[in-house]
Amino acid sequence: MTREESTHPIPATLTEEQARRMLAEMNEVIRAGEEMRKLRAEMIEVFAGFGWTQERIARLTDMSQPAVSKQMAKHRSDEPRPPMEVALDQRDTPWLEGRLWGLAEEISRTLGETAHCTRCVQALARGKKRFTPQNVDELRRLVEEDLRLSRAELPGGHRAAYDQISRGLDVPSGVTTTTSASVRRTVAHQIQRDQLRG
Repeated sequence: MTREESTHPIPATLTEEQARRMLAEMNEVIRAGEEMRKLRAEMIEVFAGFGWTQERIARLTDMSQPAVSKQMAKHRSDEPRPPMEVALDQRDTPWLEGRLWGLAEEISRTLGETAHCTRCVQALARGKKRFTPQNVDELRRLVEEDLRLSRAELPGGHRAAYDQISRGLDVPSGVTTTTSASVRRTVAHQIQRDQLRG
């Protein structure tokens, strides 16, 4: 036996803590994958509501046309839903959370690793954090800090967007929608980013 082997013995089994951490990481990846599949299926419904063809949706989602057709048939109802509204200024909480996420992502893109909100944005994007009230409050605090400390580096539109989002989150409108919260967050996130990029 070498000296190094004797000072660092190989454990006979994993500790319960090691197994817990390992499985927790796997579960995060699995959950994120399942949530993404569900979100993609819901987005297909939204695109169909816009009147897009199955071929167009298949091309955009990188799915086969029969797979898109199957998804659409699975969620087809007797009552056609009106197309989802995509105007930026909507008042429901998921929409405002999506806008906050998009704003934070743009701040992170502008400031890089120095942005206080970067780690939170990355965790949300990877599915490691969920949109709980606590996580939304944390993201708001981080965005406020970035806006305060990096005022000179950030365009004024970032502050204006945050003020509008913050007012909406402080005074919930009670608006309900037929589209899922995750879809509304995702769409608002993209629209907010595009609007800030001009």
